[in-house]
Amino acid sequence: MTLYRLDAPDIALSAPVVIAAFDGWIDAAGAATAATELLAERGPALATFDGDLLFDFRSRRPTLDIIDGTLTRLEWPRLELSRYTVEGRDLLILTGAEPDFRWHELASSVHEICLRLGVVEWVSVGTIPAAVPHTRQVPILATASAPDLLHHDVTQGPEGLLRVPAAALSTVELTVSESGIPAVGFYGQVPHYVGGPYAAASLALLEHLGQHLGVSLDGGEFAEQATEQRQRLDAAAAADEDTRAYIERLEGMMGVDRIPSGDDLAQEIERYLREQGGRGER
Repeated sequence: MTLYRLDAPDIALSAPVVIAAFDGWIDAAGAATAATELLAERGPALATFDGDLLFDFRSRRPTLDIIDGTLTRLEWPRLELSRYTVEGRDLLILTGAEPDFRWHELASSVHEICLRLGVVEWVSVGTIPAAVPHTRQVPILATASAPDLLHHDVTQGPEGLLRVPAAALSTVELTVSESGIPAVGFYGQVPHYVGGPYAAASLALLEHLGQHLGVSLDGGEFAEQATEQRQRLDAAAAADEDTRAYIERLEGMMGVDRIPSGDDLAQEIERYLREQGGRGER
């Protein structure tokens, strides 16, 4: 039984690149999927994946709309591949819920789709919690399957071994890159004290994606949302001396080329996962 349906297997594409993000882990503040969903909304779906095979609906329950006492609509977790053409370049946006099951089959299926559509590059995007202040630009860490794939000024690291819980996204990327398709990843660092969406990270990811691909990606309302959130966070910090002092310490730790150590990242990731588990969130 196949995991997906490809609606246009013979479509002609121009140097297609897959841009992928799943919710949950790695998607702190939902910023990575917010960015990819914005792009996915701008074009039609090319492939859909079978949610009955991929998701545990008791852990990731569908949303039920009840209108005037009548059960009206169910919104199911989904995973889709959409096409967004910008400046003559075809971007294939793979985004949605992180699957609970069949990660190996998912990776093989996505790899098969990449070969059928002639994909020339894979780009993973994500966000991770970090000890960074909201008062500075969102730092972006990058990964690459080969050293010459990163075309603009971006921080690659950290050096040495970093061992963290894996995401389904990483499973898929490894399968794709091991077949010879070049792969890079961009991961925004989200201040660990921010709760809820963080538009500044979504905007930063889109800017780095655009620089890497050589196209202009409209950030929609993210810029306005980021400015409003910055003002709220500034006001909250100004009203509390301990918070203000903590943010000042974080600012002092920031340098132009500061790369968090593997231990720093691992500690933040472990703390984030503990908090998510305590809330019962995915």
